[in-house]
Amino acid sequence: MSDQPLPPGQHVPRDRPALHYGPVPRFRAHRWDLRVYGFTESLGEFRWTWPEFDALPRIDSVSDFHCVTRFTLPGVHWSGVSTETLVELVPPAPGATHVMVWAEYGYSANMRLDDFLAPDVLLATHRDGERLAPEYGHPVRLVVPHLYGWKSVKWVRAVEYLTADRRGFWEERGYHNRADPWKEQRYSYQEEPGDGPPPT
Repeated sequence: MSDQPLPPGQHVPRDRPALHYGPVPRFRAHRWDLRVYGFTESLGEFRWTWPEFDALPRIDSVSDFHCVTRFTLPGVHWSGVSTETLVELVPPAPGATHVMVWAEYGYSANMRLDDFLAPDVLLATHRDGERLAPEYGHPVRLVVPHLYGWKSVKWVRAVEYLTADRRGFWEERGYHNRADPWKEQRYSYQEEPGDGPPPT
C-alpha cells in the first residue's frame, strides 16, 4: 500500500469497483488499432496495429488512483507504454499544447500536453501483473495518476494533438477541465480563469 496521504475528500474502499460510461466494448485484435493524429510534427497520421503496439517498449509504474466519486485505490501496479515513448515516436508540432484522448464509442478526455507527458503516465495493458480485464479497459487504457480517474481513459483508440484546449466528454457535462484531486477540482463551477475553455 502507498504511504502517500490521500487527496481531500477521498477514502480507501473495501472493494475495487469498476466504473465506466456505456457498455464494455468487445476487443477484436484484427480490427484494433491506435492512431496519433492532429498537429503532429509532420502533420501526418500514425497508426499501430495491436501486435505492433503490444511490441513497443514497456515500463512498470505503481501509483494511487483517485476517482472523482471520492474513492482512492492505493498502490496500483500498472504496466504499459509510456506516453513519453509515444511522443518520441510521433512528435507533436511546436505549437501543440494539449491532447484529446479518444476511446471506443466516441468517449474523450482532454488534458495539457505537460500532464500527458508526466513521468508516471502510461498507456497501460496490464494491472497487478495481469492483462487488463475488459471492464478495466482491455486492451489499452490511459493512466494519469495525478488527475482524477475520468482522465484515465479506458479502451483508448486515438490521441489527437491540439494547439488549443477543447473539452472532452465529461468536461462538456459539468466536470472540471483540469481535474487535480489535490485541489478537489471536481466540477466546472469551481473553475477559475485559465483553467480551460468556457463550458459548451
